[in-house]
Amino acid sequence: MQITDTAVSLTVEDTGTSAAFLRRHFGYTEQMSADGFVSLAHPGGGVNVVYLRRGLEVLPEEQRHRTADGVVLAFVVEDIAAEERRLREEGVAITLPLREEPWGEKLFQVTDPNGVVVELVEWVKQ
Repeated sequence: MQITDTAVSLTVEDTGTSAAFLRRHFGYTEQMSADGFVSLAHPGGGVNVVYLRRGLEVLPEEQRHRTADGVVLAFVVEDIAAEERRLREEGVAITLPLREEPWGEKLFQVTDPNGVVVELVEWVKQ
């Protein structure tokens, strides 16, 4: 098997607000969209993000009303302190303050308007 790309698909109430959050604050660009569907990619690579509107009929019945609750969308970055400052300056609420874990990870979290948690991570060089 050859995997050519990777995407995560998240079901949310309002695809437009989540897509706008990633575009504005994380540099994602819209690749395609339709009623209840938005596909985003990042020019630097990494994972593509697809948002589906809750209740969308193309989803299997048992998945239509589930949302991204409990999912953490994590981005590995360089200079996490600068990213935290930038997001604060852009008016994004930091929902988990910057901290360093004993296993060598610095992280903080923000939450988009639909409740999707976005975590920024920097691995501490030992």
